[in-house]
Amino acid sequence: MATMQIKSMDDQLYNALKIRAKAENRSLSQQVVMIIKDYLSKPDKKAQHQTNEFLKLAGSWKDDRSAETIIQDIKNSRSTKRFDFMDNTNVFD
Repeated sequence: MATMQIKSMDDQLYNALKIRAKAENRSLSQQVVMIIKDYLSKPDKKAQHQTNEFLKLAGSWKDDRSAETIIQDIKNSRSTKRFDFMDNTNVFD
């Protein structure tokens, strides 16, 4: 089992940890471990928020057509003409 040492802890924080540990019948070390476990067991709200925002942007649309029909419509809308840049003299003007 690993050991951790904490240096330069604010006195007020240290005293608050001691009070909380005593109130919950734990040693100071046990209390710190419980606080860390509790914190790490909660989902990362920032990451979840970012995921939700991405999903909103990615989104989806409502369409009564089947996937196959949508794919066929996309294929049908494509142009088979090739654009010849050499024939168009105004391309870079």
